[in-house]
This record gives sequence, C-alpha cells and structure tokens, in this order.
Amino acid sequence: MSDVPPTDESAADLAWETRDSWVGYDCPGFEIRHDEVTLPDGTETDFDYLSEPPAVVVLPFTPDGDVVCIEEWRHAVGRVNFGVPVGSVEDDDVDRSTAARRELTEETGYAADRVEPLVTVEPANGIADSEFNVFVAHDCTPDGDQDLDFDESIRPTTVTYADLRAAVAAGEVRDGRTVLAVAQYELVGGR
Repeated sequence: MSDVPPTDESAADLAWETRDSWVGYDCPGFEIRHDEVTLPDGTETDFDYLSEPPAVVVLPFTPDGDVVCIEEWRHAVGRVNFGVPVGSVEDDDVDRSTAARRELTEETGYAADRVEPLVTVEPANGIADSEFNVFVAHDCTPDGDQDLDFDESIRPTTVTYADLRAAVAAGEVRDGRTVLAVAQYELVGGR
C-alpha cells in the first residue's frame, strides 16, 4: 500500500467555500465558470476555471496486438496530432465504458470485443475540472464507417504497440492523453 495520504474529511481545513458560481463563457464542448470563494483563512476572492464533461481515452488493440490510432487536426496548436481516440462522455452513455466503445467506433470505425478501465485522472485540476477515464480496448476490429462530429477531421491508422511506445518515449507523441494511456499501461505491466 502507498504512503500517500488520503484526501478525505481530514483535509477539510484546506477546503474553499463557494459563495456564488456562474458560467462566464459557454461554447460547444466546455464553459468557463466563475466562482466567488472564501479561503480557509477567511479571504474572499474569485476563481475562474474551465469546466467540461468527463472524457474517455481509449488505448485500442487489434487481435494482432497493433494499436488503432488517429491523426486529427488540432486547431489550437495548428497541426495534425497523432494519438489514440478520445471523446466526451455524453448524456445518453450508460457508463464510461459505453462512452469508450462509442468514441472508438465513431472516430475509427473499429469496435472492441471488450474494454476495461485502466486509470482515471484529473489532468489539470488547478485550472479545470477535467476528468480523463482511460480504457484499454481489446480485440478491436473494423465494424463500419466513422461517424465524426461536424468539427472533427480524423484519419484512423494502426501502428504496432512497440512503435507507439517508442514514439511516446522519444517525445514524438505530443498528445498528453496518449502519453498518459501508454505510460499507465506500461506501469501496470499491460493487461
């Protein structure tokens, strides 16, 4: 067992009190929230952060052990990004694994025989309420066409896991969600 302290009621003396909260800016996919807060020492201040739905990150393996990846235009960085399928959990998803299966098929046209959770993280909890739920998808096979959102430009491809791992290790993969999925998969010894 880890010696990392638990984050529970024993940390209540660190909690901020939210006096008021509203959406300052709203757009498809996320919003910027504005909170008026009181700090533990009584100081009153404001705090703004990005709020978005939970996301799923899928590390999808074919029956041969290759990984189904995507090349996607990412306008914020002005280039094509290479990585694994990722998407938001939607209201009609029964659970996170349903969302992982749906996103895999929508972005790549592949379907998984089974999916299993790998890790859930808060990648930027100092500035966002983002939650990444990473799944490993097994025995993924082509199952039709992509079903992309209107603002997605994605091309699916497959690579060997060894090549993906090497590209992550060399810093050639810039997508943080892909780096997270591969690193966590390596830490737990694969599944």
